[in-house]
Amino acid sequence: MIRCLIVDDEPIAQKIIKGYLEDTPGVELYGTCDNALEAMEVLEKHHIDLLFLDIEMPKLSGLGFLKTLKNPPETIITTAYREFAVEGFELSVLDYLLKPYSFERFLMAINKAKKKIESAHQSKNSNIAQERAYTYFKSDRKNVKVHYDEIVMIEGLSNYVKIHLEENGVLVVYERLAHLEKTLPPDKFARIHKSYIIALEKIKTYGIDSVEIAGTELSIGNTYREQFFSKIKTLHP
Repeated sequence: MIRCLIVDDEPIAQKIIKGYLEDTPGVELYGTCDNALEAMEVLEKHHIDLLFLDIEMPKLSGLGFLKTLKNPPETIITTAYREFAVEGFELSVLDYLLKPYSFERFLMAINKAKKKIESAHQSKNSNIAQERAYTYFKSDRKNVKVHYDEIVMIEGLSNYVKIHLEENGVLVVYERLAHLEKTLPPDKFARIHKSYIIALEKIKTYGIDSVEIAGTELSIGNTYREQFFSKIKTLHP
């Protein structure tokens, strides 16, 4: 749902936009402001996705208001003045609606806003998810949170493993290496030996038969060589 704020000193103009928004799915009206200073207070306290902004207002013009904002919401200018269009687009406004405008023209602007805002939300959420992905490992009767990018390598020892972490030493987990191999992100980790899984990003050097990681040289087993070099080729085509 896209959250909207109307900033316009004309009650009739506010009423028209309100009515159009009521007939438009996927948007909600947070509120209305009669001037830019009121809008500034709202933006300081609340998240707004989309502004409907008039230009000619008391105390501070709409374009002057935009210039004061470090990270303004997406903005649709609503005005009776055609001559400010160039300056508006120089401030990266999303659309410029000349009063009076039809519901059809309003929907065109809204659809443009939806596409851009939803794309930005998806991109942001995707980046957050990828930046610090993590899992929990059970160790010493506790579930321990570990970010994948902390792991250097995992050493298999019979019915348990040692997870070597970049800064926090070694975590002992009672789990088989084969099971962890199936649960770890395949684009970040590779099994190179019956006793080792390594983090691909942590490799210092590698050759035909071995890799160096965290100052330790590990052998690449024949069973795992083809899969390992396939992943290396994907990372460094």
